Amino acid sequence: MQVALSLVSHTNVGKTTLARTLLRRDIGEVRDEAHVTLEAERHLLIDAGEDRLELWDTPGFGDSVRLARRLSQARNPIGWFLLEVWDRWRDRAFWSSQRAVRHILDDADVVLYLVNAAEAPQDAAYLDAELSILDLIGKPVIVLLNQLGAPRPRSEEAAEVARWRERTAGFKCVRQVLALDAFARAWVQEDALLDAVARALDPAKAGAFERLRAAWRARGEATWRASMAVLAERVARAARDREDVADSGLGSRLQEIGAALGLRRDGGRTPRERAMHELALRLDADVRRTTDRLIELHGLSGHAAATVLTRLAEHYAVRTPLSEGKAAVVGGVAAGALAGLKADLATGGMTLGAGLLVGGVLGALGAVGLARGYNLVRGVERPMLAWSDTVLDELVRAGVLGYLAVAHYGRGRGDWAASEHPAHWADALDATLDPHREAMNALWERRHETSLEQELEALLGRVTGQVLDRLYPGSASIGA
Repeated sequence: MQVALSLVSHTNVGKTTLARTLLRRDIGEVRDEAHVTLEAERHLLIDAGEDRLELWDTPGFGDSVRLARRLSQARNPIGWFLLEVWDRWRDRAFWSSQRAVRHILDDADVVLYLVNAAEAPQDAAYLDAELSILDLIGKPVIVLLNQLGAPRPRSEEAAEVARWRERTAGFKCVRQVLALDAFARAWVQEDALLDAVARALDPAKAGAFERLRAAWRARGEATWRASMAVLAERVARAARDREDVADSGLGSRLQEIGAALGLRRDGGRTPRERAMHELALRLDADVRRTTDRLIELHGLSGHAAATVLTRLAEHYAVRTPLSEGKAAVVGGVAAGALAGLKADLATGGMTLGAGLLVGGVLGALGAVGLARGYNLVRGVERPMLAWSDTVLDELVRAGVLGYLAVAHYGRGRGDWAASEHPAHWADALDATLDPHREAMNALWERRHETSLEQELEALLGRVTGQVLDRLYPGSASIGA
């Protein structure tokens, strides 16, 4: 069975852009001018065996008052001539609007009517005429608020929806008003749209639509699960990564201490800084590569740029095998200047604050900070650097924020481009992560176990599912 959704709006409100986002592929032509789409175009949204969900991208309404008057004449010969012949050659844009109405009459099961939410509801002068036309046609209408801008906190979005609901309340064809921006929406919001369609649809097509809806949801969840696997592999690789520190004896130790004290004699990196740099470069490359994979999974184009996602800062775990004698010598040199360093070296390890400011997730390597703590490490054969638990915690957080950024990126915007995430995303994520801190710490203690990726994937799934539920309550239940 076939179910047809028709995208309808005033001209140049963004139908084709939203169609690209829902279809997850480029269709039609997008330009910032009126009447770019001149004919109704049919596209397959989802196929579930014998059932098909289709999306029609239609020409935009132009002179809606004139259009309403012309439609009332279409049953007489002169009206037919003006509709099918005269307008087609002398006023093609107006003729295209008429064809949109004809399509709705003939093909649409539910109309998705877009409005420009960047303007106040009372300023949309075209609204009354166009909804009056849709009232006359009699097909159920779901009003979608487009051009909302960046994702907003739930309370602000709900207030915007309420204003437009009040503005459209006088039209019997309108069944629901939803926020669904072509540029910034998450896939779980589409479930709210499908729920509204299900309630507006002819009951004779209800069974077919539920099968289509299940197929749509399965596709979205498959992309989500694949994304969690990509992020889990990224964090697991970072957790296991190590870099040897070239150890040239006491001279290199003194060089490290001098660098920490700001007494460096030249601009070169110390052995430890070179190791830090290599570790940072690998993580930077991995984050870019895996971000590209997320972009691809979501049907987008483009690549992670040099500055992407978020900042990571500080904390390398440094494991340094030293004899008690050598540690005592180095500690003696540092006495009075680096309080506690002797104890750190004597126990065989310390954690340095690396002062990293991330560009491309890491970017430029800053100066080595002072010792921030120590760990007792035995049986290490050579000096090594590794990411600390703090960095791994931040990688989880950065990964979820990066996923949200990609999952909200509407295809109609063109190639992927990183941007600052909305503040309420970070608030929702931090509140979600807090109860998982203990589980994350336990994972870092078992970072070399083969089950790490699988456990990380499950953890990331729970976290992203809970964050999405905080942002869009009731829209979907995933990651439970």
